[in-house]
Amino acid sequence: MQIDFLLFDELTALDAVGPYEVLARLPGARVRFVGKQKGRVACQGGLGLYVDTTLDEVSASDLLVVPGGFGVRKLESDESVLGWLRAIDATTRVTASVCTGSLLLGAAGLLRGRRATSHWAYVDQLTALGATWVAERVVADDKYRTAAGVSAGIDLALTLALELAGKNVAEAIQLSIEYDPAPPLQAGNAQRVPRALYDAVFARTHARDHESAAR
Repeated sequence: MQIDFLLFDELTALDAVGPYEVLARLPGARVRFVGKQKGRVACQGGLGLYVDTTLDEVSASDLLVVPGGFGVRKLESDESVLGWLRAIDATTRVTASVCTGSLLLGAAGLLRGRRATSHWAYVDQLTALGATWVAERVVADDKYRTAAGVSAGIDLALTLALELAGKNVAEAIQLSIEYDPAPPLQAGNAQRVPRALYDAVFARTHARDHESAAR
């Protein structure tokens, strides 16, 4: 199975690396990191990931994964990327996104009229692109799989492993990465936190997003 991750500057590292750790373990998996040009991209915070294949070198894919991050804003009107997404989507078995990666799929017109999710702070943007937001960690609609914010990408990847390779393989991968979350806090769901915390994180997130878009 050919698996392609779209990379770009200011992506959220875990959006790509989390799913990669799961999907790269699928039997027969071949993984490419695809971007506008080869070389290093800087994730939020400065961590570097490496694009090994350019957009024009990819004409088909079995599974496309689009991560999110503040860099999404600059790509939402980049027709070279949006056109590529539409072209590759026409070839995929599964098109998937993590966090605000769903906004890129939406900007490409791929989620119009579909159930989908994204990071909780970007629900309005997702619905403005024609999708119907569903408050779940992973949402399936036809061949599209969208995950909520950041850490939900691991849930997405395990869901895909289960669908594509079966329970035995998916369970073996889950055990191999020891994915058994037991957080020391209970503030991971925007629908269950105090309003003051929600508002503070929402404001900080969008302030950083606007700063990134202005650079």
